Amino acid sequence: MLAYVLASLTAAVMQGLGTSLISLNLQQLAGPLQATQTEASWLMAAYLFPNVSLGLILFKVRTQYGIRNFCEIAIIPYVLVCLAHLWVDDLGLDILLRFFAGAAAAPISSVAFLYMLEIFPPEKKLNVGLCMALVGLALATPIAGLISPSLLDANDLSGLYLLELGLALITFGFIYVLPLSSPPRAKVISSMDILDYALLAVSMGCLAIVFTMGRLYWWFEADWLAWLLIVAIVTATLLAMIELNRKNNLVDFRWITSREIVHFAGVLLVFRILLTEQSTGAINFLRQIGMLNEQMTGLYWCILIASVASGFACAAVMKPGREAAIHLVALILLAIGSLMDSYSTALTRPEQMYVSQSIIAFGSGLFLPPAMAVGFSAAIKKGMSYILSFFAVFLFTQKVGAFIGSALFGTFVTIREQYHSAIMASRLLSTDPLVAARLQQYVGAYAKSTPDGIQRTAQGASLFARQVQTQAYVLAYNDAFFATFLIAVGAIAVLLLDVAWSNRHRLLPRPVPALEMPSTIHSSN
Repeated sequence: MLAYVLASLTAAVMQGLGTSLISLNLQQLAGPLQATQTEASWLMAAYLFPNVSLGLILFKVRTQYGIRNFCEIAIIPYVLVCLAHLWVDDLGLDILLRFFAGAAAAPISSVAFLYMLEIFPPEKKLNVGLCMALVGLALATPIAGLISPSLLDANDLSGLYLLELGLALITFGFIYVLPLSSPPRAKVISSMDILDYALLAVSMGCLAIVFTMGRLYWWFEADWLAWLLIVAIVTATLLAMIELNRKNNLVDFRWITSREIVHFAGVLLVFRILLTEQSTGAINFLRQIGMLNEQMTGLYWCILIASVASGFACAAVMKPGREAAIHLVALILLAIGSLMDSYSTALTRPEQMYVSQSIIAFGSGLFLPPAMAVGFSAAIKKGMSYILSFFAVFLFTQKVGAFIGSALFGTFVTIREQYHSAIMASRLLSTDPLVAARLQQYVGAYAKSTPDGIQRTAQGASLFARQVQTQAYVLAYNDAFFATFLIAVGAIAVLLLDVAWSNRHRLLPRPVPALEMPSTIHSSN
């Protein structure tokens, strides 16, 4: 059992590091690749393009060819891609390799789930097993933040790829040693599935690029963003037209557009948007005020410990019928953590965010397992063919929803920063004695290093402008944290209303039926 748990955790961390190592170290990666941070961000977009959708068709692949064969073959391309990374230092080739790495890593999350579920009896798979599997998938980001500074110091960019290669080889060994229970094989793949998947992959991949790069190139400045969005919409429309006229669907659009599944997808999407407060908000806020991964080690440890604790807590309390109560607790914790972060200042350091980020990490670990268990149970009740449709909804809300939330959060921060910068600049007049005194302090700081008076004045003014921009960013992030708090409060209100409406017959007093008087029948003789 311990070997299966280690196999699951290794596979989960390995596939998660594919995105986490890149997103947390973009500044350090751009230099060796001789690229800007915006250009280096294409590494993320290239990885996500195939990764967001490939898990869907792979479900059918392992059903037709067997889980063991599927796992043994799936890990080999990832090992080869990781090995190729060690000899590549060109941005274009690196982007191409990240594309293949994203495709090769798509089956690994399934492997992580399967190995964790293998050790539990059937009645425990959808509560304890599911919680433990999701804990493994949540470990990648804090682990990447903890170990990436040492890896970069030791071997620069190669250190990150060496870690990926090492974990891939360990997972490779686990897969060939530890068998998995395989259901009976069945021929489930048809030629139309390949066409449908191609349309789905293009649609979701284009959305991944748009929402990953749109904020960096800005939404209305790059025409190619609009063309990618058009391609995504057209391919999704063609997919829906084909699927609605098929008997053996790849994705059942009628079922996923039903009230229950739309509600389920909306819940998961709101949850992913709320979680960007931690993955995108708090980490980027600390970077904006000058913190590096080395200085955020304690924060990553807090997130890691809280994520593991929440998984065990959720496994202990999760039972059918308790989903709404668990979601309510999770949303309250997310709201509390976001509200605490909304009072940050330019002097805030990672230590001041230990409590708030631990609360958010704990709440996030409580939310997803009950929601996924409910959706999976609904799919099983409808039949095995509906599991693919459930996975399509789950992949869209979790993977596409993650970068939609990140794009919305980042765009909101950018807009609010411009707003606060404009207001502060209009109030900071050079005739103000306080402003003049502060500007003189910044100019004086360059007195010993720059003998030229004009140059000292220019550098002092530039430093003053950067300080103003930092303050504007602090206010913008506080606005974003508070907006996250308001969304969480709104989600709490909607959840309470939904629970009240579902239980309205039990909450409202039943009307007492009127006593019926015996009727007198008059008959005439």
